[in-house]
Amino acid sequence: MNSSAKMDQIEVLQIELAVLRQEHRDLDYAITALQDRQAADVLAIKRLKKQKLALKDKIVALEDKVTPDIIA
Repeated sequence: MNSSAKMDQIEVLQIELAVLRQEHRDLDYAITALQDRQAADVLAIKRLKKQKLALKDKIVALEDKVTPDIIA
């Protein structure tokens, strides 16, 4: 794979990473909004938290792909 194709792949991963981070923030806001309501739907909050955790796992995996593993 040439350097141009590798750069394109990294750029795509960085864009995907930015999208996942935004989704993670959005879920955080949604969870906070649900928790602030008087009649909070506990099941919905649990589902959103589980979804947020799955997104965090994807974010960490993508960060590992984007950031080179440098041994000092």
